[in-house]
Amino acid sequence: MQQITPQWVKAAIAGGAILGGGGGGSVQDGQRFAELALERGVPKVLEVSEYQDDTLILIVSAVGAPTSKRFPSPTDYVKAVQLLRERVGEIGGLMTNELGGLAVVNGLLQSAALGIPLIDAACNGRAHPTAAMGSIGLSRKASFVSHQVGVGGFNDDGSRVEIYAKGTLSATSRVIRKAAEIAGGAIAVARNPIPASYVRENAAVGALSQAVRVGNAFLEGKSGLERIKKAVSAVHGRVVTQGRVNDLELATEGGFDVGKVSIQGYTMTFWNEYMTLEKDIERLATFPDLIVTMVTQTGKPVSSAELQEGQEITVFVVPKEDLILGAGMRDPELFRDVEKVVRKEIVRYVFQRKTENAR
Repeated sequence: MQQITPQWVKAAIAGGAILGGGGGGSVQDGQRFAELALERGVPKVLEVSEYQDDTLILIVSAVGAPTSKRFPSPTDYVKAVQLLRERVGEIGGLMTNELGGLAVVNGLLQSAALGIPLIDAACNGRAHPTAAMGSIGLSRKASFVSHQVGVGGFNDDGSRVEIYAKGTLSATSRVIRKAAEIAGGAIAVARNPIPASYVRENAAVGALSQAVRVGNAFLEGKSGLERIKKAVSAVHGRVVTQGRVNDLELATEGGFDVGKVSIQGYTMTFWNEYMTLEKDIERLATFPDLIVTMVTQTGKPVSSAELQEGQEITVFVVPKEDLILGAGMRDPELFRDVEKVVRKEIVRYVFQRKTENAR
């Protein structure tokens, strides 16, 4: 069991924001969320190896566009778990769906409030845009019945929604995504209870520990450039460029932030998270490679939703082989939606490269 201290939280959020790759929520929201958790009680983080095979693990997440103006309240996250537990029975552990400034600590508040431990794992050891990518391979199981609860919105503007969906993973995920739009852009979600044995084999086990390690290295830096250097070293990355943000295009479509941005002649596309990095016609990185943007002066990790024209940014990349990834990143079909949204070739770069590396 890991001891959750203010330093653990600080490091986890810093590392999670870096490993978010442009998504996964903001550092500010993560700090607020974690502070509430520590005020509420004593959250626990256990290793998945400590669980019996048939113990149910519940995935917790936020769904929606990072640029949303209205977000679910902390109590919404707790209520989502409560409502799903009423439907499916006893839950032995909670697992965040991804990493990011907020996502890395998603589960701490629910753990403190409900006494259910959070496990040191994630559906993915980075952030990703779709629920199927965070389904740790369940999207390939036609017989799998998905249970999902979404809670969010507000009574004052008529956007309040608490919804339970049961059915195929694809259909229930679309229902939850639509509910997020109705709620104002984002919603708290609890979904897909699965046995601990399945988590051990298919999730990004140790993802929280990696975030803490990366965050501690980052926090050792005394300046922005030193923090960037230490973060890059901790994840075996490489700096690609430093420069000012220009030609920023961002739109919210279907509950996602979609767009592209140029920095010093390098162009990145994003679908919440950064999907591609190119210099002219040369592809330098392709999701799930990690593409990270940080404010050069301070070293602060910046999500795609936080980019602003004129910001001085450092961009670095980490090959997917050096990340802890879940089974959702091994299914080529899940990357075809990325191609449609960002209008870039994705599948060939990801899976052809994997084949070539295996030779």
